[in-house]
Amino acid sequence: MEQVAFIVWRESVEALLVVGILYSWLSATPDGRKGLRWLWGGVAVGLAVACALALVLLGISSWLSDSGQEWFQAIMGLAACVLVVQMVLWMRAHGRTLKRELESGVTQQIRQSNWWGLLVLVAIAVAREGSETVVFLYGMIASGETTGKSWMLALAGVIGFLLALLTFWLLQLGGKIITWRRFFKLTEALLLLLAGALLVNGLDRLISLDVLPALMDPVWDSAWLLDDSHGIGKILADFAGYRAYPALSELLIWLAYWAVVWFLLHRAGTRAVRASRTAASAAS
Repeated sequence: MEQVAFIVWRESVEALLVVGILYSWLSATPDGRKGLRWLWGGVAVGLAVACALALVLLGISSWLSDSGQEWFQAIMGLAACVLVVQMVLWMRAHGRTLKRELESGVTQQIRQSNWWGLLVLVAIAVAREGSETVVFLYGMIASGETTGKSWMLALAGVIGFLLALLTFWLLQLGGKIITWRRFFKLTEALLLLLAGALLVNGLDRLISLDVLPALMDPVWDSAWLLDDSHGIGKILADFAGYRAYPALSELLIWLAYWAVVWFLLHRAGTRAVRASRTAASAAS
């Protein structure tokens, strides 16, 4: 349940950030106020697209055979891992210029009186966040990362969204404790840990399907020190992919995952700094 609440919380805050930037900018100009209804229309369309994706995933899963579901769940878990990393890299690269890019896109649409273009712009932004949330949640549920009844998972989602509203309000107030920079730094680390857990769960399924050789299973037995079925060990298993009995192949791939992530984050951060300096020089 806590993973569901976390994903909904994090993705909702990011979606609120995008909508909040556009709403503030549109409200500040006479011409922009005409586009407010198109803004909310874009939000509605984006949410509808995300809901449609959820229904498609549920429909596909329902008519698959047992082995087909194992394959589908493994693929969805790995896809969710890739999407998490991609999202983190995108925010690392565009976080500094997100507001400027959004306002520039809206300005162009307003100048051309292209309100449908504004609606599409907002719909794409919201659908992106919503679709990522759907894939993340489905990947976690399918891989066994989350357990519980449907109403409990739905309640966790509602709690996550309410926390997102509170977080967004606190971030808008500003301050030294909670800032946008610190928020994204903290959640970036948590998301990458969660992506590692999704990766390991997907690898577990591939090993069980005899697609991925275990090489050595297990490499060690640390259950006597930290069991991955309950307590702190279960939390680490759900959020970081810890295994008390790891197979050698998944351990090597997990280590390679962190090496690749570190390299990509470093490269994205370097490019973001260069782009920010270039934009600042052009503005001056």
